[in-house]
Amino acid sequence: MSSSTASGNQTKLSALTLAALGVVFGDIGTSPLYTMKEVFSVGTHPVPLNEANMFGILSLIVWALIMVVSVKYVAFIMRADNRGEGGIMALLALASRHTGSDKKMQHTIMLLGILGACMFYADGMITPAISVLSAVEGLEVAAPGLHALIIPITLIVIFILFLAQSKGTAIVGAFFGPIMLLWFGTLAVLGVNSIMQYPSILQALNPYYAYQFFHTSPWIAFVALGAVVLSVTGAEALYADMGHFGRFPIRLAWFGFVLPSLIINYFGQGALVLSNPETVENPFYLLAPEWSLFPLIILATLAAVIASQAVITGAFSVSRQALQLGYLPRMHVEHTSESQEGQIYMPRVNWGLMLGIMVLVLGFKSSGNLAAAYGIAVTGDMVITSLLAGIVFHHMWGWGKLKTGALIATFLVVDVSFFTANVLKIPDGGWVPLVIGIVIFTLMVTWKTGRSLLYAHLKNDAMELTPFIEAIGQHPPARVPGTALFMTPNPDGVPHAMLHNLKHNKVLHEKVVILTVKFSDYPHAPKDELVVVEKLPHEFYKVTVNYGFKDEPDLPRDLELCATQGLTLDAMDTSFFVGKEILIACESPDMAIWRKKIFIGLFRSAETITNQFKLPPNRVVELGSQVSF
Repeated sequence: MSSSTASGNQTKLSALTLAALGVVFGDIGTSPLYTMKEVFSVGTHPVPLNEANMFGILSLIVWALIMVVSVKYVAFIMRADNRGEGGIMALLALASRHTGSDKKMQHTIMLLGILGACMFYADGMITPAISVLSAVEGLEVAAPGLHALIIPITLIVIFILFLAQSKGTAIVGAFFGPIMLLWFGTLAVLGVNSIMQYPSILQALNPYYAYQFFHTSPWIAFVALGAVVLSVTGAEALYADMGHFGRFPIRLAWFGFVLPSLIINYFGQGALVLSNPETVENPFYLLAPEWSLFPLIILATLAAVIASQAVITGAFSVSRQALQLGYLPRMHVEHTSESQEGQIYMPRVNWGLMLGIMVLVLGFKSSGNLAAAYGIAVTGDMVITSLLAGIVFHHMWGWGKLKTGALIATFLVVDVSFFTANVLKIPDGGWVPLVIGIVIFTLMVTWKTGRSLLYAHLKNDAMELTPFIEAIGQHPPARVPGTALFMTPNPDGVPHAMLHNLKHNKVLHEKVVILTVKFSDYPHAPKDELVVVEKLPHEFYKVTVNYGFKDEPDLPRDLELCATQGLTLDAMDTSFFVGKEILIACESPDMAIWRKKIFIGLFRSAETITNQFKLPPNRVVELGSQVSF
């Protein structure tokens, strides 16, 4: 390899690592703002402050970061990629694909995956609220008289953040890496200065102190796990954003910079509190010299905004994947970058998230109160990730049951311990993410089930295509110039729109295309499988367009590929016929009537097929029909 090539690869790796630092680690990087404060001061079950407890807590935090982030996510989960893509929906697709024809197992996996996505959405609401609030709360330390401005400033920052989403993150994203580099460097510097005043604090690196904490004060230690887990929030972002940066840059940033900076800052806070117990009220900001408080508040707020940005971007990504896989109704998706396919903006998700976050800020009023609501969503997602990963390890990687069981059991001991400790916080706010999760879970399952029932109903009522074409050949109707594309999810049945057109207009076009769009559980469809054309008698054609769950549908563009398979489509002489069903709910044993009404509401609110597939509006014909199901 030439020196110029090696230099280019090194530059690319450095750029990717810096970008990963800015996007991936914002959530976990802002955890020092509130974790220690929540453990000892403002938590729902604060731990008594003494040296033994402090050493035990610090040891738990260190080994939680090592076990959950370094071992579970970085060493193992990130290897379970779906053609380079990560995240809960990618893991769901992997687990579903490798379980064979076991319908019961597939149904269980689907429910687990949806539940994990719901926990992600709940986390996506709480993360911006607690991160921005905890950053702005530094004003209480710098200027106590400004306490009344904390909530208004927080709401303004959140509003500006969501208002900017439609512009895309390409321009702002260039600043994320350097800001987070400065942030983690600041964490380390603040921590080192404090550790030098109390060097014996480094003994807490020994896991023996965590064991001793549980041995001498088992109940206090168990309850403390509910706050200790705040130190690992954001670990799932390493896996979710893997497709953007790759495994190695994320691992390099984590082990080379993020993990050491976090540990040093936590230990610095611990040293400060042991030296001066009064600083437990806000140990992060009190680590800093008084002259640096306002610059630190600004930097912390920027870091919190970046952490929030990563969660919001993740919510857009998960929503689009869920939409393509059939778990959410069609929504408007805007692309904010011409060069980066993954940079998208979804208005409905954006404003819904903003409204939920603002309600949380106004309802909880402080980061300490919000911390009680935080853990359930994060730990629930961690448990589900471990379970789905176990299925992938066994069925996809071919691991034996003993090997898989031993590793997943190790993960679950940690995950379930954190989750159980957070159950204690349900009365103090932990019910909020549960309610959010249940509502979103109900909507997603209802949509998935409703679509299946509607498809089955329409398929049963549809005339078979082959006899229909034979009848057309024997009794041909009038054929008019041009091409008609009839969109249908059932390629073997006669589309309702075609029957309506034939019944009322008494004509068929000279070329008739039965067009079916399918979404696979792969991130991107192979180019050679994107479009498949099958010629039928009497100038009928079947065309199947295959997309991955991260592909951007564009039918006019992709249908040009039909020419390579013998079907030439003139864009100015082609009409798209789309069925527009009006649904009527009927009593039936397959789905409760209230769920059918929810499904109908979601169905009516869905983005039009014209917009979803970028069809030219002046070439689309909608033909409606009533469907009772």
